Amino acid sequence: MISLSKNQTVSLSKESSALSQLKFGLGWDPAKKKGLFSGLLGGKGDIDLDAGCVLMDSTGNKIDIIWFQQLKSKCGAVNHSGDNLTGEGDGDDEVISVELNKLPSSVEYLAFTVNSFRGQTFNDVDNAFCRVVDQTNKELARYKLTEQGSHTGIVIASLRRNNGNWDFTAHGQACRGRTIADMQNDIVATVVR
Repeated sequence: MISLSKNQTVSLSKESSALSQLKFGLGWDPAKKKGLFSGLLGGKGDIDLDAGCVLMDSTGNKIDIIWFQQLKSKCGAVNHSGDNLTGEGDGDDEVISVELNKLPSSVEYLAFTVNSFRGQTFNDVDNAFCRVVDQTNKELARYKLTEQGSHTGIVIASLRRNNGNWDFTAHGQACRGRTIADMQNDIVATVVR
């Protein structure tokens, strides 16, 4: 497993033989509240973050969006596990599965995002990460998000088709937007090169 830094890229095809399926896992915890009344108020609150995926062509034109309001891509290759409203518990809070062989040839990029539909900021989030596992459940890459701030969205990572191989890039690009649609311009600017 490779632990990535911001803006680092790894070839997933070199990390897994006969790569056919990927799972993009997103995890987070509510930040522990600090201050005089935090103990009285429980010290923690639910954080509702949403994982999303935009399928784009080579120029950044949107082909499809997968998020909590559309859990399956029109081509059937990308599936969302469903909405986690709290961030409680260990491991992946939301998972997006990708069957690489089913993706239309027009799909060059898959941009993975995380946003706060309720408008909670990343100052309220701890231990945020994304990871990619292959069809055998082998973890290929992990990116730990360390930046906090008043933003409500992040272009966290992307996959890019590269001559029959797949490259995974950790972005960690903060942006505004309570839904994946609000973030489209930031997604294209971050991912498409």
